[in-house]
Amino acid sequence: MPGAPRPRPRPNALNAPPPLLRLRAGWVHPVTAPSIPDGAVLVGADGRIAAVGPHTRVPRPRGTEALEFPNAVLVPGLVNCHTHLELTHLVGQNTEAQFAPWIRRVRELKDATPPAEFVRAAEQGIRDCWASGVTCVAETGSTGAVLEALARLGGRGIVYQEVFGPDPANCEQSLAELAAALARLRRLTSPRVRLGVSPHAPYTVSAPLYRAVAGYSRREGLPIAVHVAESKDETMLVRDGTGPFAEALRTRGIAVQGHGCSPVAYLLQLGVLALGTPCLCVHCVQVSDGDVALIRSVAAAVAHCPLSNRAHGHGTAPLPALRAAGIPVGLGTDSVVSVGALDLWAEAEAAGIRGEEALRMLTIEGARALGWEREIGSLEVGKAADMAVLSDGPRVRPSGALLTVVAGRIVHPMHKP
Repeated sequence: MPGAPRPRPRPNALNAPPPLLRLRAGWVHPVTAPSIPDGAVLVGADGRIAAVGPHTRVPRPRGTEALEFPNAVLVPGLVNCHTHLELTHLVGQNTEAQFAPWIRRVRELKDATPPAEFVRAAEQGIRDCWASGVTCVAETGSTGAVLEALARLGGRGIVYQEVFGPDPANCEQSLAELAAALARLRRLTSPRVRLGVSPHAPYTVSAPLYRAVAGYSRREGLPIAVHVAESKDETMLVRDGTGPFAEALRTRGIAVQGHGCSPVAYLLQLGVLALGTPCLCVHCVQVSDGDVALIRSVAAAVAHCPLSNRAHGHGTAPLPALRAAGIPVGLGTDSVVSVGALDLWAEAEAAGIRGEEALRMLTIEGARALGWEREIGSLEVGKAADMAVLSDGPRVRPSGALLTVVAGRIVHPMHKP
């Protein structure tokens, strides 16, 4: 096929400098600068962008591998701000209609999954992301499989290690298990693979455990991600101590009381949301204007997952209000158990965003939500060469990536050695 990349030798090691690479496309969209017809990007041996501009002005040093895509567009790699890639193998396996039973069923399916299956699911999820032009993921998971796979495959992302424990009596045990998991995973981190923590949600984490994890994250300098204000059931639990989640906890012998406030205000009281601790608030559907102000006051960011919210009947997050408040907002696909496919362009459409605005939200705005905007999210000299070649322009929803590059290394399509 004209413009298709030819097979290239792969580096002997993932940490080996990639060869010089030059990509030329019918259009180059830097995102933070005007679009360039017949543009090109030169990648240095350090995996960073050395030049970007019109094809005739971008040099081609000796030894450079040059690939040309005259009928395609070159964009920054997309950023998926909320994934559960370790659950990729569970697509289509949870048919519960109500959210609380759905959550319990996910837990059952995870408990029945052998460790090796999580590894395969994580790798498949990462490759599925690369095939759609996603070069950075923000994963929330409990097994560590995605962080291990990112490190092994040479990907980019941040993995928030989940911690659970709705019973206050188990707080110390849950925190010890979290610390042990983090100690195991830290050895795999790098500038491209980062680690954070995720006290899962108000219906799976007790108040003492929230406080303990918040303190631990501050001491260790780890960012937080938390599911918050996702459903009306969650709001009923936190505010009134009623609803399906409250009933399920009482059935387990766990005392429940309402706190008379919203989930966002509750997390602020417990120190999970705190100025100086980077926090990614996932979903934020059931939020008031006051909640939006609280999120802004602690400089937190939001991961917006419109298709997951729609699938579970949670409602629609107030995206215009969040953006108007200056809160960094990125789009996420959540898990395939909820939405069936990892399609960020479909998420943008569901959010009412199209064209170049969608491209911006899927790149630099997503990077900003993760605190990674100085490294990725736009095609600028000095930034990491995370890029995707799309068969269609941002004015038309792309069907997939012809080529995906992470830190100057081609990761999609895969070629035999």
